[in-house]
Amino acid sequence: MLQVRRETRRMIDVLIAGGGYVGLSLAVSLKKAASHLDVMVVDAAPEGVWKKDERASAVAAAAERMLDVLGVWPAIAPEAEPILRMVITDSKATDPVRPVFLTFEGDGGDGRPFAHMVPNTALVGALRHACDELEVSIRQSTVVENFKSGDHSVAVTLAGGETVEARLLVACDGVRSKLREAAGIKVVEFDYGQAGIVTTVEHERPHGGTAEEHFLPAGPFATLPLKDNRSSLVWTESTYDAERLVKEDDFIFEEELERRFGHKLGRLKVVGGRRAFPLGLTLARDFVAPRFALAGDAAHGIHPISGQGLNLGFKDVAALAETIVEADRLGLDIGSLAVLERYQTWRRFDTFRMGVTTDVLNRLFSNDIMPVRVARDVGLGIVDRLPSLKRFFIRQAAGTAGRSDPRLLAGEPI
Repeated sequence: MLQVRRETRRMIDVLIAGGGYVGLSLAVSLKKAASHLDVMVVDAAPEGVWKKDERASAVAAAAERMLDVLGVWPAIAPEAEPILRMVITDSKATDPVRPVFLTFEGDGGDGRPFAHMVPNTALVGALRHACDELEVSIRQSTVVENFKSGDHSVAVTLAGGETVEARLLVACDGVRSKLREAAGIKVVEFDYGQAGIVTTVEHERPHGGTAEEHFLPAGPFATLPLKDNRSSLVWTESTYDAERLVKEDDFIFEEELERRFGHKLGRLKVVGGRRAFPLGLTLARDFVAPRFALAGDAAHGIHPISGQGLNLGFKDVAALAETIVEADRLGLDIGSLAVLERYQTWRRFDTFRMGVTTDVLNRLFSNDIMPVRVARDVGLGIVDRLPSLKRFFIRQAAGTAGRSDPRLLAGEPI
């Protein structure tokens, strides 16, 4: 018997494709500032899959201020571990001593630590709860099949044949965004031939809120403080070695881990799952098209060497939310290209600057060429002896808002 696909239509203001921290925080930001906006989040992931995410992310002070304004930080704070100090070394995994070339200590400018480590489950859980309270519609296990932009709306076809008419479609569907491709937006891409192994370890002695980044020939090995004598690891290796290591048995994996982690925190035990994620540089050439915008990893994927991937996404959210809300207050069309160009101008240069910065840092430090190693170690030593330069880097790590940055990052409501 021939089945006829039934099509229904609904008109809303903003449809957000992607239910991660970027999509959810954008929905919360819009509803907090303009409760009359009809916002829908469409998430392709199955219901409850976010609860299985064992990873943690570095939330900079500026992003913390934003989450505070949105009313979600109080729910996150009990799970967040402050980063009070950053230590940088440059050595080989086999070196018996790892000299410290650079240390950072300080706050984000208002007494807050310059960053916190936050479990992804706590972050996403708090944002989903806020969406529920603000009556944001979240459609789980739902895929955007295609869309077509018109003069006054974009027609978004969901799996099953339902069509939603929206004034604006925002793609927050990750670094391999299918919606970005469907919009015809080109990207600058580069594969580093590296993968980041992510896992969690437990250690005997407390970390004291210290994060460490060891520059090793294969790439950076970062240890980031978590609650209860635990640390989150981002361990960079060649793609081949990373895939080999995650498949090894626990004994061999922990032996390789100890060679890089060291013994200063006592005995180590892997307490989380381990996964390897391919590392590369992906930068969208455009962030907007008529009735369409990119945010988060869909707009940019950078190397984790600076720990700023998540915070770039929050900057996108702050800028896009302010652009949409202010246009709505002025009675402008929130999906028009003229309005969206403000968001693109706001974010594209900063994103390209950060992408280039992380690319240069990775190329500079992921090698064992002696003249290069000597030069970079001298450079780190010089920075360590210049307090004003160190304060500048702390402000960058904290994402401290400048005069032209979105209000949410300064802790101000839109």
